[in-house]
Amino acid sequence: MFEPPTLKDIANALGLSTSTVSRALRDTYEISAKTKKLVFDYAEKINYQPNPNALSLKERRSKSIGVIVSEVANHYFSQAISGIESIAYDRGYHVIITQTHESYEREKINTQHLASRSVDGLLVSLSAETADTEHLKYLHDRGMPIVFFDRVPNDINTHKIIANNEKGAFDATEHLINLGRKKIAHLTSSDHLSISIERLHGYTAALNKYNIPVNPDYIKHCPHGGMFPEETEQAILDLINLKDKPDAIFIAGDRLSIGALEVLKKFNISVPDQITVAGFSNSDVLNLFEYPISSVRQPAFEMGKKATEMLLQLIESKYPVTEFDNKVIDTELFVR
Repeated sequence: MFEPPTLKDIANALGLSTSTVSRALRDTYEISAKTKKLVFDYAEKINYQPNPNALSLKERRSKSIGVIVSEVANHYFSQAISGIESIAYDRGYHVIITQTHESYEREKINTQHLASRSVDGLLVSLSAETADTEHLKYLHDRGMPIVFFDRVPNDINTHKIIANNEKGAFDATEHLINLGRKKIAHLTSSDHLSISIERLHGYTAALNKYNIPVNPDYIKHCPHGGMFPEETEQAILDLINLKDKPDAIFIAGDRLSIGALEVLKKFNISVPDQITVAGFSNSDVLNLFEYPISSVRQPAFEMGKKATEMLLQLIESKYPVTEFDNKVIDTELFVR
């Protein structure tokens, strides 16, 4: 079992007391420059690192933050995590990343694990299954700093940051309408997620603007956000088997967009000749398809940075924070 070097190891090797070694490493005035150099040189030689658990007990801060996302492989979340790390590490914080794989139970387990590790705060994007946020509310009510991003709850009063999902969905749907499409379907994630609700609002708002009736048969929810390929496939089959088939699909997610294109190709549905597709996606993989689709891109890196700044403000505040920000950042439609 690996045992990292300790203060005692340095003290024994140099014939000093552990208290002298400790004070030398803290660069205190009562230790001579010669002794400090001796201790520092030996500590560097054996790659000594201060015990983070001991430091967290002393400072009552672990200098680490927990991140809960659905999956790191998702292009949006990988970009957001890069933004999170760019701020956290510059400020001396370590980042512990966990994945829910769209599971409510796994989200609860991850939350409990991170809290038991004494992280200083949490950055959370809810799983597709999460309708009950009591596990997060419990920690928040007991003083755990939490900031939500992308997928946010309504019932916890804290900092939140989202993309302008409604406008992004409106822009994508309007783009399809301007291409002459009138029978536009909508493929989205679970119906209780904030992003699903907001993007559905944008989709229906665009249809209403152009006096196109909203057809409930054209709206398909994937409860796990396309995490399971069969979920996406069934939704697409339901649409193409309708008597009055859609001539376009607005897709509200990264994984769903890629999955839907794979299903359409599998069943020899020509894009964009038979069905035109537009979606939310931060993935450059869409450019590799023989039929690249227009997509709404979220400023994921910026959102990750801003969410981390908001969390560190909560963590480092000397007084209780009672006023919270709900930030909305604009999306951008990339027409391919």
